Amino acid sequence: MDKVIDWSKIKAVVLDRDGVINHDSDAYIKSPEEWIPIAGSLAAIAKLNQGFKVAIATNQSGIGRGFYDELVLAQMHQKMADLLAKHHGHIDQIEFCPHHPDDGCECRKPNTLMLEKIARNFDLDPSEMVFIGDSKSDYESAQAFDCAFVLVLTGKGLQTLEKLAGKDIQIEKSLAKLVETIGN
Repeated sequence: MDKVIDWSKIKAVVLDRDGVINHDSDAYIKSPEEWIPIAGSLAAIAKLNQGFKVAIATNQSGIGRGFYDELVLAQMHQKMADLLAKHHGHIDQIEFCPHHPDDGCECRKPNTLMLEKIARNFDLDPSEMVFIGDSKSDYESAQAFDCAFVLVLTGKGLQTLEKLAGKDIQIEKSLAKLVETIGN
C-alpha cells in the first residue's frame, strides 16, 4: 500500500537530480552535453513552481572522483535553468554534495544536511517538505529528516523499488506522472 501525502500541507518539493529530472548514467553525467532531461520533467517542474518552492538535493560524487569540477556542474545547472525557462519554470535552490563517498562528509545523502539547508532557507518544518527521488539514499535521507518521500521509477527507481520492498512509500512512474496526480 502506498503512503498518501497531504499535498495541501506541502510548501517545498525537493528533487534528486540524476534519474528524476535528467537521465542518469552509471558512468556519471560529466558534461552539459550529457545532461538530458527526462521527457516531461521540465514541464512538471514549471507546474510545481505554481504552488511550491522547488529545490534540488543531489550527490555529485563525480566531482570528488575527478570526473568533472564545480565549473562543469554549474554549466550543467545553467543548461537545466535555460531549458526550464522555456517552460516558464525555475529551481529556487540547489544543494549538492561534491564529495567522494569515502570522504565521510555530512552532506552526502543519506545524511540530511542538504535537506536541512533547504528547510532553513525557506523557513520550513520537515512536515512541509516532500523529497522526490529514485534511490535508496534519497529515501533514507527523507526518513532521517522526517519529511515525506515519493519514489519515482525513472533512473534507478525500479532497482530501488526492489531494495525498498515492503516499505510504506508513495510510488510514481515519473516526476511528470506525479505532478499530474497532485491536487486530484
